[in-house]
Amino acid sequence: MANRARKLDKSVHSAEQTAFCELMIKARKAAGLTQHDLAKRLRRPQSFVAKYEGGERRIDVVEFIAICRMIAADPVKVLKKLSDAI
Repeated sequence: MANRARKLDKSVHSAEQTAFCELMIKARKAAGLTQHDLAKRLRRPQSFVAKYEGGERRIDVVEFIAICRMIAADPVKVLKKLSDAI
């Protein structure tokens, strides 16, 4: 194995998690949506969006795909941007 594996930090306060949050905020804003608008589409409270965007809460892959669908973002492209950023 030529590349050493990165140690995974499960903290919601990691640099990688911050980069993910920033990408999700940019994607939502690019869709022209407020947190409230997105929350309504997801049938979740606005605090759900605020918590994952603020890094207070992590989202799982199923939630990630649902969010991407609601903001018309390609989840593969979002992940590629994240991979390039970290």
